[in-house]
Parts: sequence; structure tokens; C-alpha cells
Amino acid sequence: MSISSYESPQPRSGLAIPLLAGGLIALAAANIYLYVQLGNLQTDTTQKIEKLTTTVAGLRDASSVSTAAQQRHIEALKEELANANSQARSMSSQAKVEMQAHADQLARQLQAEQAKMQQQMTGQISEVNQSVTAANAKIADVSTDVGAVKSQAAMTQSQLEKTIADLKSVTGDLGVQSGLIATNGHELEALKLRGERNYFDIKLDRKAKQPARYADIMLKLESADPKHNKYTVSLLVDDKKSEKKDKSVNEPVQFYTSKSGHTPYELVINSITKDQIVGYLATPKDTSSR
Repeated sequence: MSISSYESPQPRSGLAIPLLAGGLIALAAANIYLYVQLGNLQTDTTQKIEKLTTTVAGLRDASSVSTAAQQRHIEALKEELANANSQARSMSSQAKVEMQAHADQLARQLQAEQAKMQQQMTGQISEVNQSVTAANAKIADVSTDVGAVKSQAAMTQSQLEKTIADLKSVTGDLGVQSGLIATNGHELEALKLRGERNYFDIKLDRKAKQPARYADIMLKLESADPKHNKYTVSLLVDDKKSEKKDKSVNEPVQFYTSKSGHTPYELVINSITKDQIVGYLATPKDTSSR
């Protein structure tokens, strides 16, 4: 095939590796989700504390206002009672009896007002205590949720680190020591999260008439041998065509581009069927010219 036969491919559909679909893809998503949830829980805790603090302060203010008003009323009754008793002592017998009756009435009213005030204060204190108890319970619930999220995030991070630790670095077909190599979708997602290189999911169909573009190169599957886990691809790199013949599963297929500097691109194929290969392309983060 001549270089001129390479035309721009049609936009490709999703190329997610179908291996271990519930593996590290879910783990990576869970890691992000847990950190977001942790932030949301912390925000929710702060908002609840502020709201409940405002509620308690309002109850206390209302209690203070009500108590002050009640106290003024009681003081007025006490003063009126004292005046009535004083006047009763200086009056005639009949007037004294009437004034004493009025004083007794004031005394009963004063006693009733004091009892009412005590009841209101008890109720308000109980309401404040209930609000504080509810606030503490909600804060405890949120704190428990935050602790659970932190534990899950730590577990997720631990699993991710273990997956990275299990990866291997091997020598590629150009004799250059490769970066860490993923042998399945689970491990590939771990490498993506690590972020040391750019990673592109690869899915090539032997029946495709046109090569497919990945990053700044083009690839076309020429043959696939699932029995021996071998494949051959043609590459178009910097307008130059080359071919990588009889490459193996999980073998780093290396090549340089004008942008790759001293670090080669690496094509790693994890799965081979009769008509299709699936894997990924790893490119350097630094693409300065050599």
C-alpha cells in the first residue's frame, strides 16, 4: 500500500478495551467519586453546623427577650403589691379589708406569673437542648460518613498502588527499555491515572479499508494470528510508511516521531482475534522535537 492511499479515517466510535470491564475502570471512577463525596460531605457538615448554631442562637435570643419582658411584668406586680400593702395599713377597717383583698389578688397574680415564667424558661431550655442534641447527632452522622469515605478512598488508593507495583518494564522491539506495560484494561487504567504518559485506546479491524488515526500517527492492521498471538501492522509516521511484522501480545512495539524526542512511542497489543487487535498507544508527555 502506498502512502497516498492513506486517507483521513471516519470518526471512530468508543474504543474502550473490553477486558475486565469492571476492573480498574470502576476503581478509577470510584476514586474520583469518593474524593468528590468527601468534599461534599465536608461542605454539608459546615452548612449544618452553621444552620444549627444560628437556630440555637435564635432560640436563646428569643428566650432572653421573653424572660426580660416577663421579669419586668413581675417587678411591676411586686411594686403594685407593695403599694397595696402599704396603703392597707393606713386605711379604715372597711377600706383596709378591700385593699387587703386587692393585695391578696395581686399576690396570687404574681405567683401565677412567676410560675408561668418558670414554665416558659423550662420549655425554652428544653427546646435549645433538643436542638443541640439534634445538631450533635447530625454532625456525628456526617463525621461517620466522612470517615467511611476516607477509608474507601484509602482502600482505592492502596489497590491502585498495588496494581502499579505489579506492572513490569520490559525491553521493546527497538531494544529500548519501555515504560511500565499494561497487559489488560485494568492495568491500563492504573497507568492512565498515574499520568506519566499519554495513553490512547487502540482497536484495529483487519477488514477496515482505511488506516485509523491515533494521536499524530496512523495505524492499519495487516494480519492477525490468534493461534500464535502474532500480528502485523503498518504505520504512517511523519508521512513515512513502515511495517511492524509478527509482533507478539504485550510486546512494546517502539518507534520514534519528530515530536517524541529521545523517548519512543510504544504500541502494546493485549488481545488478538482473527480480525481484530485491541491494546493501547503510549506517547511521551514531552513532545519536543529531537
